[in-house]
Amino acid sequence: MLKRILYGAVAIVALIAIVAIVGSFLPKGHRASRTMIYKAPTSAVFAAITDVEQFPNWRSDIQSVEVLGNDGRGMRFRETSSQGVVTYRVVLREPDKKLVTRIDDPSLPFGGSWTLEIQPVPEGTSLTITEDGEVYNPIFRFMSKVIFSPYSTIDRYHADLQKRTENGK
Repeated sequence: MLKRILYGAVAIVALIAIVAIVGSFLPKGHRASRTMIYKAPTSAVFAAITDVEQFPNWRSDIQSVEVLGNDGRGMRFRETSSQGVVTYRVVLREPDKKLVTRIDDPSLPFGGSWTLEIQPVPEGTSLTITEDGEVYNPIFRFMSKVIFSPYSTIDRYHADLQKRTENGK
């Protein structure tokens, strides 16, 4: 019985080591991008994506948002979700055209930016979200490349925004 426990423990340690080694050879950075058309004017889409205090009312993954103010380098805000707490900074804001936010917490095992580009189209508004992300921890990097989809957060955001713009709130 003790041998089986020992073999099991060695197997788990070996698996973690293999995952860490493979993860260390994977690139830290990734890019994921999706576009969706909304039956809403560009001003309404831009208003929704920039009113961070309202995120908990329409984004299914956000529990709360705290606006931290602007220190002269862009507005900062902190989101709390089931995934934890992340602080962001708005690095570029072009009304009805573009919004760029960046993770503003160097203590996290990941980082990067989201670029949201808005264009009017005959059907309403086209919104392209591009994530330029980085995963620093090799174990998390392996998991993000092999187990999790790099598009899941973008897809959920688009789906939530679709519901938000359809309701017109």
